[in-house]
Amino acid sequence: MEILSQLNAAIWAGGTIVAIAGIFALILAYQSVVIVGGKEIALIERRWLGKKMPQGRVVAMNSEVGIQARTLGPGMHFLIPFIYTAKKSEFIEIMDGKVGLIESVDGGPIPPGKIFAKVIRGHNSFQDGEVFLQNGGQKGPQIDILPPGKYRINPYLFKVSIANAVIIEKGQVGVVTSQDGGPIAPGRLLAASVPDHHNFEDGEKFLANGGQKGPQIDILLPGTYRINIHLFQVTTAPAAVIESAKVGLVTAKDGNPLPEKEYVAHAVAGHADFQDANAFLKGGGERGPQLDVLKPGTYYINPLMFDVAFDDVAVVERGQVAVVVSNVGEEPTPEMKKRLGSTQMGATEEEGKEKYVVPNGFRGIQEEVAGPGKYYLNRLAFMPYIIDTTNITIDWDDSKETRFDPLSVISKDGFPIGVSVKVVVRVRPDQAPYMVAKVGSIDNLILHVIHPMIDSSFRNQASTTSAMNFMQDRQEEQTKAETRARLELEKYHVECVSALICQIMLPQELMDTQTKKIIAQQQTTQYQEEQKAQVTRIEMEKTKATADQQPEVVRAEIAVKVADQKKRETVTLAEGNAESARLKGEGDAKAIEAVGTATAEAYQKQKTAIGPQAIMAIELAKHISAGKIKIMPDILTVGSGGASEGLATVLTRAIALSGMKINPDAVTTKTSE
Repeated sequence: MEILSQLNAAIWAGGTIVAIAGIFALILAYQSVVIVGGKEIALIERRWLGKKMPQGRVVAMNSEVGIQARTLGPGMHFLIPFIYTAKKSEFIEIMDGKVGLIESVDGGPIPPGKIFAKVIRGHNSFQDGEVFLQNGGQKGPQIDILPPGKYRINPYLFKVSIANAVIIEKGQVGVVTSQDGGPIAPGRLLAASVPDHHNFEDGEKFLANGGQKGPQIDILLPGTYRINIHLFQVTTAPAAVIESAKVGLVTAKDGNPLPEKEYVAHAVAGHADFQDANAFLKGGGERGPQLDVLKPGTYYINPLMFDVAFDDVAVVERGQVAVVVSNVGEEPTPEMKKRLGSTQMGATEEEGKEKYVVPNGFRGIQEEVAGPGKYYLNRLAFMPYIIDTTNITIDWDDSKETRFDPLSVISKDGFPIGVSVKVVVRVRPDQAPYMVAKVGSIDNLILHVIHPMIDSSFRNQASTTSAMNFMQDRQEEQTKAETRARLELEKYHVECVSALICQIMLPQELMDTQTKKIIAQQQTTQYQEEQKAQVTRIEMEKTKATADQQPEVVRAEIAVKVADQKKRETVTLAEGNAESARLKGEGDAKAIEAVGTATAEAYQKQKTAIGPQAIMAIELAKHISAGKIKIMPDILTVGSGGASEGLATVLTRAIALSGMKINPDAVTTKTSE
């Protein structure tokens, strides 16, 4: 029994040892196996049995004690337990629209004057830390960046910060400032352009090709860029947008110095409307105001290189011309100045030298004018003076819309006179440059020439005549003023169309006196006219009476004509009747003669047969029976034969001779007793 007990104790002790050994073996196996997931990496730390890291190093290489530069990727890995330990970490993922900025915590030192570490090859986007360190990688911010993707990077060796990609929106430009590179050349404001940096996305090429530190002359156009924002600082600025009816005036901040006596820089070609600043400088562009302008549109211009100001386009309306004064071009020769000056009416040789009109291409007032239209002019180089070529009216009156008050003059007899005047002038297009040479502008012409001239002219004219005569001789005074204005304005190459007196205002007391005088004169004239009117009225009444009798006169005249015509008719009829009667008479006479002859012969025979007395009795009886002989009286007066009987006989005879008809019933015949 005792033996069995000892044997059991021995077996139990041996089993415990085996169990302990087994457990220890399991622990060793667990410590030596590292399983890394599909989205993980394992950081390795060597704790024992290795070389000591060099001074200043913080990440160990393969045989050195410390956190290792290398990492373990996804899968199962075996490590010597108690010598190595592993710590898992997730992949670094760079999403779309992002970039990864790298800073190494270990490596060689960055050389003095440099901010970024040099670029090392072969480290597979910083995923192989040992190669990075073996190939001379430097501690500090790295030039290379990580584009979108997943990376197995040792977070102990490399610190990765995620930043947004640089996005330049439409209508904007990206202005770049480099934090590293060589110095900018003396006298320059912007760093020189270098090739092959691919819009600053390749920082290595930028530095390798001589990129300079500071603001860059190149810009970024609208788009998305993967740029190391630790190396390049990018700010956005609006593009230069020139609106319709506007013009862009450009001033360069860098370039060659502007030549002496030049106000505007000479134009250079090939800079694509100032969008290629590098070409501008290579072409010899000068700093200062530029001759070229920007027309309406959008321009991606570096605001660090060029300032753009906006101005209105020069608009020349119908009935206008633009006289252009050029600040650029060749200087006219003395001979040209003398020739051009002599062509100006009234200009001396010296005036011609100071104010002259030149052909195109020379500095000064341009001989050729610009007609109606829109012009994109650089007003720093070309100053347009808009001149109206239609009639220009200047008024002196009380209206609020006019520039000048009525003229106030004093007559010869001391009365103040107010004169409203209207002057119409015109500038011919071919004379406009010479007018500008003389006075500069229409406003100057009106203020400094026409107004003083008209005021002086009417003052002088009023001082030579009385107030009333000035008013009464208005037409003559107007003609004098117009003649003088025309002669004076010809000296300024201006045509005077007319000078009109619109109104003359005399003092009220003078007008009252004149009014009374005129009224008296008018009354006298009125009375005279009324007298004439009465005389005329008399004549008119006579004429009217004559006119009223005119119908009777006409009828009388017609009656006379009718009577005359009837007379002629009657005469003619009478002559016809007479001729007819004559012929008839002759016929009747012959008939009677024949009858008479026959009768006579009959009577003769009767006489012979019965005697003359019997023939008379027979003929008397025939006549009585035919009623040719009255045997009874028309009036019979019977009396006793006294004096009354004689009187009655006489009266009866008179009545019978007069042809008066007597009613026998009304007559009472009284016979004597």
